[in-house]
Amino acid sequence: MLRTKAPSENRLLAALPRPEYEMLLPELQPVSFALGEIVYEFGGQLDYVYFPTTSIVSLLYTMENGSSAEMGLTGNDGVVGIALFMGGGTMPNRAVVQSAGGAIRMKAKMLQDEFARGGKFQQLLLRYTQALITQISQTAVCNRLHSVEQQLCRWLLLSHDRVKVDELIMTQELIADMLGVRREGVTVAAGRLQDAGAISYVRGHIKILDRRKLEDTVCECYLVVKDEFDRLLG
Repeated sequence: MLRTKAPSENRLLAALPRPEYEMLLPELQPVSFALGEIVYEFGGQLDYVYFPTTSIVSLLYTMENGSSAEMGLTGNDGVVGIALFMGGGTMPNRAVVQSAGGAIRMKAKMLQDEFARGGKFQQLLLRYTQALITQISQTAVCNRLHSVEQQLCRWLLLSHDRVKVDELIMTQELIADMLGVRREGVTVAAGRLQDAGAISYVRGHIKILDRRKLEDTVCECYLVVKDEFDRLLG
């Protein structure tokens, strides 16, 4: 059985009242995700939903020509697979692991049954969905109106909030896919942040050296998303 304290690494599970948490505990299983692992594909069906603990999962939309861009990301603040309780049935996007680590999984049927019961669990899932919609909407605005450097700062800060470590292992190609830009654009933006002393970027390893400098450079989109998550999920 899952050790009792593990799910508390996910903010949604940690926010559950103790009786509800104890009831769900036998249905929760720890899993590990590798960098670049595909959690689900567009149009696919899920047997499980996933509550990330130390991993981050990107929600991507891929065009017919193979190009892609990140719509949003989920870490220890949320759940992967909202279509299962929102009534969609199949996944409207692709989910790819952007930062390797752990997660807690629950069978899809169990989640749907618990959601139908109402109560705190349903409330938390709906609040998270509202926060995620805000993130997706703000990402669309940011990708249209702000510089690649600002987008990269937003992405780094949101990721940093969810993993709580200063070093991220991430290939240049994956970053470009997340932001929906050319690799050369990522190179230039990362170079500017490195010259400013905000990050160190070497062979797929990004180390945040000065978070305050990232916060000074980032556009308002980061705080809009962060404030909404904090308001809805505490």
